[in-house]
Amino acid sequence: MNSFLRGSMNYVWCTTSVLGKGSTGAVYQGVNKHNGEPVAVKTFNQLSHMRPQDVQMREFEVLRKVNHNNIVKLLDIEDDQEGRGKVIVMELCTGGSLFNILDDPENTYGLPQREFLLVLEHLSAGMKHLRDNNLVHRDLKPGNIMKYISEDGQTVYKLTDFGAARELGENQQFASLYGTEEYLHPDMYERAVLRKSINRSFTANVDLWSIGVTLYHVATGNLPFRPYGGRKNKETMYHITTKKAPGVIAGTQTSENGPIEWSKHLPAHCQLKEGLKQLVTPLMAGLLEESQGRMWSFDKFFLEVQNILNKTVLHIFYVNRATSIEVYLEPDQTLVHLLEHILAQTDVPQASQLLLLDNELFATKVDANTSARGYPPTDSSNPVMLFNIENYNVILPTEWDLPKFPTFPNGISVENDASLAKVACSVGHECKRRVESMSLLDTLMNKSVHQFSGFLAGFLVKLLKRTRHLEDIEGLISELAKMFEVAASNHETYQKLGANILASYETQKSDFQRVSEPIQQLYGRFVKEESLVREWNSGYRALRTPNKNRDSEKAKSLVDRLRDSWQHMLRDRATRSLTYNDEQFHVLEKVKIAETGKRLKTLLNDGVRQAVEQEAECLADWYKKAQTIFLQTQFLTKDVGAYVDALYELREQLKQHREDLKEEISTDGEVSKTIAGKSIPNMTSTATATIPIVGGGDGDGTVDGKGLSARQNQYKVMCFMNMYNQIKEVKKMLQQNSDILAATQGLLPDVGDKAAAT
Repeated sequence: MNSFLRGSMNYVWCTTSVLGKGSTGAVYQGVNKHNGEPVAVKTFNQLSHMRPQDVQMREFEVLRKVNHNNIVKLLDIEDDQEGRGKVIVMELCTGGSLFNILDDPENTYGLPQREFLLVLEHLSAGMKHLRDNNLVHRDLKPGNIMKYISEDGQTVYKLTDFGAARELGENQQFASLYGTEEYLHPDMYERAVLRKSINRSFTANVDLWSIGVTLYHVATGNLPFRPYGGRKNKETMYHITTKKAPGVIAGTQTSENGPIEWSKHLPAHCQLKEGLKQLVTPLMAGLLEESQGRMWSFDKFFLEVQNILNKTVLHIFYVNRATSIEVYLEPDQTLVHLLEHILAQTDVPQASQLLLLDNELFATKVDANTSARGYPPTDSSNPVMLFNIENYNVILPTEWDLPKFPTFPNGISVENDASLAKVACSVGHECKRRVESMSLLDTLMNKSVHQFSGFLAGFLVKLLKRTRHLEDIEGLISELAKMFEVAASNHETYQKLGANILASYETQKSDFQRVSEPIQQLYGRFVKEESLVREWNSGYRALRTPNKNRDSEKAKSLVDRLRDSWQHMLRDRATRSLTYNDEQFHVLEKVKIAETGKRLKTLLNDGVRQAVEQEAECLADWYKKAQTIFLQTQFLTKDVGAYVDALYELREQLKQHREDLKEEISTDGEVSKTIAGKSIPNMTSTATATIPIVGGGDGDGTVDGKGLSARQNQYKVMCFMNMYNQIKEVKKMLQQNSDILAATQGLLPDVGDKAAAT
């Protein structure tokens, strides 16, 4: 009786626990006899043993030479106890191969962006280690990239299967043929697949083509070059890969002898964001070059991957298009570069971009010269909010056409039914992704309202603070003007100047009241009463949004049902021959798949999409009102700024007149005599009433002429001293007000001018 168990000195494995099979052997799951640690054991078949001895030993030598986190770790090389040759014992990658991951219906349209970036990073790192050791893999493909799940739950992708690997220097060449045809460089494809006897050798750069095909497969779920009929149409496959123009990354033939559809872009169903697509598309184009002269070098590939991975990513929600975007910045780039990137992805002019984060202008959270590496962290659920201040509309993004759920034919065909069930799962997963995407839109649209409301409230708080500060400055300038009149009481010219300043002050004060009152009204409505927020909440409560209905959870439940039915179909396919009862259950599973597909489609189209469209309409109406209020604050800010300028002018006039009068009093004896002969007017202002009169005099409070002159001059000097101190205080307060001005008027310097122009 044959046993399924086989072993070596320290390991045992079961031949029914197959992890993978290839042309020269198979990989099984096994365990360490001493500690029970699970491992992967690679055994070799008879075909492998027919190879030359040096070729057989090459894989062992390569594995002993490499040691890297992104290459499957070699544990042991031992002899099979039944004398069937050596076995390779490696760490077990429980996540399976990348090929199996891509084959899952969830990934029919490519891996999610986060997972794609992991593959890019880990594949590049593993390949760099090989090249640093002058090694070429020669069979790179998703099937030879394993997913390892560490004890702390992190994912690590690792290169494996070094049966075709060999040592090869930078400029060395080889002539032997290895690899999988869909991933072969065209030169190797011509010899290995088309069997053309061409005397040509190859360099390590053939791995770069395989990397390019693999990355495209991971990003899209499809191979980049697909002739009609697949592998059977070998000549067309060779034609596609050799005749494509530079920059083309895909070529597809959809009918027999039909034209080739070329593309320089990743397809619409690819899950990568536009910002990342713009970076990886030229990378793929550089790898998928048939010409050795145009193909990138390994050094350039490694450098470009590092550039992508080192960029600072800023997550942004563009409210007017209800779209999440990602901006990839060089670490030393600044705000001006960010605005340029946003313009490139959204077509929103830089002057019209209003960027908010945590209820504040993004430009106030980062300095204009702050490098991107110092930007606050963002993610898809907590992005920077982008508003177009010249556009009130909120329009949902267009989506690529949703694939149709398959229709099962009458009768039972376990092979065909299993394939159709898999297609149904693929469509179901796409429906689920769209439901989740729209649920996120629901969250972000709601957040955008509170961000804008919070920003507007903060703006009004600062504006009101400015107006109240200006009222304090008004009082000081009024006191200064009155003190100037006292100081110039015996000089007609300066009295007139003081009177003119007071008149100007009264005019400015009257004009300012017409500005400050609307500011106080806006503050009361939108800060104290929170009218904008309450208006949105009132309308939002009436909507049946995806998050309120827990539509993401419903979609997940329905997709799980589809997957259960698909697994049932796979079991039936493996059984091949079904009993009568099995056939009845098989038919019921087909009905279940059809009904579940209908429910998913109804949930997406009639439930989620309609609810989000209604929410977008409500947001557009709300934003129109909010934007009107925002523009009012900009006009008022401009008016307050003009009043600040007027106060500065009054202050400067007082300062100049004070200096002129001070000089005349100190140098003009006639003026001093005239002042001495005049009585001091009664002072009612607080500033002058508190100035004491000191010196000798009679007990009844009268003074002689000489004492009176001295005291009058002393009083004039003290007035000037007090004016000097008051002017310093006004200057300080005006500077403080200017700081507030910079925090409000400087927020959007162009808005007021634009609005005035319209």
